[in-house]
Amino acid sequence: MNVLKVVFTVLEALLALNLLIFVHELGHFLAARWRGMKVDRFAIWFGKPIWKQRINGVEYVLGWIPAGGYVALPQMATMEMIEGKVEDGGEPLPPVSPWDKIIVAFAGPLFSFLLAVAFAFLVWGVGKPEQATGNSTLIGWADPEGPAWQSGLRPGDRILAIDGEPVSQFGPSTDSVMWRIITSEGETIEIKYERDGQEDTVQVKPYKAPTKWYERKALRKILIGPAQPAIIGQVATNSPAALAGLRSGDEVIAVNGNRIYSPAAVMRLDETTGADAVQPVTLTLRRDGHEFERTLLPERPIQPADAKPSLGITAWVVNSDEVLVYPNPLTQIRDSAGQIFATIGAVFSSKSDVGVQQLGGAVMIIRVYKNFFESENGWRRVLWFSVILNVNLALLNLLPFPVLDGGHITLSLVEAIRRRPVSARLLNYLQSACAVVLIGFMLFIAFYDTGDWVRSARKDRAQPIIFAPKPLDAR
Repeated sequence: MNVLKVVFTVLEALLALNLLIFVHELGHFLAARWRGMKVDRFAIWFGKPIWKQRINGVEYVLGWIPAGGYVALPQMATMEMIEGKVEDGGEPLPPVSPWDKIIVAFAGPLFSFLLAVAFAFLVWGVGKPEQATGNSTLIGWADPEGPAWQSGLRPGDRILAIDGEPVSQFGPSTDSVMWRIITSEGETIEIKYERDGQEDTVQVKPYKAPTKWYERKALRKILIGPAQPAIIGQVATNSPAALAGLRSGDEVIAVNGNRIYSPAAVMRLDETTGADAVQPVTLTLRRDGHEFERTLLPERPIQPADAKPSLGITAWVVNSDEVLVYPNPLTQIRDSAGQIFATIGAVFSSKSDVGVQQLGGAVMIIRVYKNFFESENGWRRVLWFSVILNVNLALLNLLPFPVLDGGHITLSLVEAIRRRPVSARLLNYLQSACAVVLIGFMLFIAFYDTGDWVRSARKDRAQPIIFAPKPLDAR
């Protein structure tokens, strides 16, 4: 991918994120105008302005820190640490009622929710990409050295329940295999599964990968993956796979006579093949409805220099069984809200490994949007993700934390009960302290989001596998 395409894709992602922020702040802006309140500034993003324009007494600003936005309302609690100083006209402003403040504060989350509903109707109409096997809990791969394999689970087993809770898919819903594993709390995880029509239960001790100080702490895993067709996407020139006649679109259905349920089974061969003990591998393949076998001898590529012997299958088709589903808007909103409530519950659970470090911020959102824009049916994925994001934005902003909309609502309720405003000095200290916490939290999350993105980009720049040219009679 050339640099220009990357730049345009990132800009598309930024525009998508800005739309969500703009609509949220537009809710505050319109509500403030409706209630007759003075609006000093309408800002997208924080920090020193990189662009600003004053129109009809309102300063419109684009900041340089890509994390949210705000509407500066001097008749409500001011937040100079985030909003900066605004020119004062010198005229005293009339006070506003607590209920007006509540209306204005609530309007932002309300507009985010309404935007989520609008996106949900679009998804209902155009469809959401999903794998046909997406609702399956069939194990496609299990690491032979991992805890699942050691406990007796095998590819082809169907997981029925985890710690007594039924599961309906591998991920990412709250009733998925991955979520149940991540949020499990015991020293072992009870997994009920089905094999050849017989049900059984095993106890699996979860595994957490070691991480460095600059990486997010790893979450629980049992080292399994979902079932998916092993369809070849690309074969390296002059490789054993190419010489055996394998080509893009061929589906590998068995290795050495054993049925496989995931491309990971073939990838594992390349990872574990030793330089001194290379053995022939017989692949059973399906092409245009016909099955055939090919026997390949792994070969060491000439590039990279430290590469192990390989079959030369360099890419697999992702989402090969993808279909469009049409979830109704209510289901989309309910699932999105359920996921955020479950995530908050896991974060604040004393026994869960899920913490604030695992949350994502603006950098992660931009990265997700970028990946979606680059994928097939990406615009449909963008619409679906925007439903989730707007529901999250609405609910999280309603948390009773000063500087968030929920904090403004809470302070206004206190004012209504006391029948007098909270002390301006106390409010200033409270707002400033919470602003420091909020900015620190955003930088904390951005640090991990950026690190994940950089490390992922480095992996994507891996050296291509090149095999030595072969004599004509060997082709």
